[in-house]
Amino acid sequence: MSSENEEAAAPRRRLSCTKYFDALWFCYSPVHQLQQYYRLGALDNCGGKFAALYDCLSLKTKRASEIEEILETREKAVPHIWSFRSPNEAKSHWQELFGHLDEEE
Repeated sequence: MSSENEEAAAPRRRLSCTKYFDALWFCYSPVHQLQQYYRLGALDNCGGKFAALYDCLSLKTKRASEIEEILETREKAVPHIWSFRSPNEAKSHWQELFGHLDEEE
């Protein structure tokens, strides 16, 4: 009974592969291919998009508990976008980057 309450309290993520399919579909479009050719001088083989779609579809074959564990470990493995600093570290970093602006010319 308590496990049912815990499962109800934690919302389950619904795994959708639609965004990966759309990304792969767009990758093969002439617009994207010409854009890549113009910018990089080579066509995009869309290998990363295909791998992401394949990964999503392979996750769909697993049990919900396994999916939750895999997605949580992936989220924890991604480094955070911000680097947290103490006030002293932030002050020294600020001085290092912008200290020259305080000096009078």
